[in-house]
Amino acid sequence: MNISSKSRLIIIFLSISIQSFSQPRNQAYLSYIEQYHQLAEKQQKEHGIPASIVLAQGLLESGAGQSDFAKSSNNHFGIKCTDWAGEKIYHDDDLMGECFRKYDQVLDSYEDHAAFLKNRPRYNFLFDLNPTDYQGWAHGLKKAGYATDPVYAFKLISIIEDYNLHRFDLGQGTSGEYAVKSNNSSDINENHGSIGTVRALVNHEVVKVNGVKFVISIPGDTYAGIADEFRTTEERIREYNEVALSTALNPGTRVFLSAKKNKAPENCETHIAQFGESMHSIAQDYGIRIESIYKLNKIPYTQGVIEGQVLKLR
Repeated sequence: MNISSKSRLIIIFLSISIQSFSQPRNQAYLSYIEQYHQLAEKQQKEHGIPASIVLAQGLLESGAGQSDFAKSSNNHFGIKCTDWAGEKIYHDDDLMGECFRKYDQVLDSYEDHAAFLKNRPRYNFLFDLNPTDYQGWAHGLKKAGYATDPVYAFKLISIIEDYNLHRFDLGQGTSGEYAVKSNNSSDINENHGSIGTVRALVNHEVVKVNGVKFVISIPGDTYAGIADEFRTTEERIREYNEVALSTALNPGTRVFLSAKKNKAPENCETHIAQFGESMHSIAQDYGIRIESIYKLNKIPYTQGVIEGQVLKLR
C-alpha cells in the first residue's frame, strides 16, 4: 500500500470515529452545545469573550439549560438583579430568595451576559487577554468575583476541555463533538517513519493545569500513539496518568505529558466530591497525584470517594 493510500485510510477511520462517537458523560451537555454554540461564537465576534467561556458558563450556571431556575427565567448565566429594571425571579443561591434577572428568551440572556462583563470595570482586564485564552478568562472571572465557588475557574476549564469547546474559539466550530486538525504535508516525512500513523495526521494542542502539560485525546488515539507523538514511552505516559497497562484510552480523556504535582494550585485548597467522581478523576482534574490526595487527607488507600466529602488538595 502506498503512502497516500495509507493516509486516506487513516483519515477515513478518524472521520468515522468522530461521527459515531458520543460523549458518555452528559448527553444534555452535548445537546446544549449543539443548540447554543452559534450564540457563543456571536458573543466572541462582537464582544471578544471566548466562545468556550460563554458556553462553559452557560452549561455550568444553567445545568445545560435543564435546571428549574433556567427554564423559568431563561437566565443561563446566573446574573443577579443588580442595576436591573427588567423582570425578576427569586431563587436560593448563596442566600435564601436572592433576586435574579429574568429574560423573555435565552438569546436575551446571552446578550445581557456580554453587556454585564463589558460594562463593569472589574472585568476590563479580561478583554486584554488573547481571545482564545480560556484558562486566563476562567481564572480572571473567578478573580474578579463572578462566582463565590472557590473552584469555579477549574470547573469552567474542565467543561471546556472535556467537551473540546476551545474549537469554537478558533473558528472551527462543528456540529460534531471533536475537530481534528491535520498537519501540513511537509510534516509528513517518510524517512522519519511517521507515515500511516495518527501522529502524522493529528496535531494535539498542549495545554496546562497546575503547571503540568497535557493533551485531550480524540477518537483513534492510544497511549502508545500519544507517547510516540511526544517522543516518550507508553510506560511513562501511563505512569504520569496513573493508569494500568490494560486501561484503554477513551476519546475526550486528559492525558498528562509529565508527572503530576503533589499539591493542587495555590488557589484551590479543597474539593467537594461529586456523584460519579473517583480519586483518579479528581487527581486528573487538578493535576495532582492520587497518592498525594490520600496522604493529604490521611485516609486509607482502600477507601474510595464519598459523595459530599471535602478533600484537601494542598
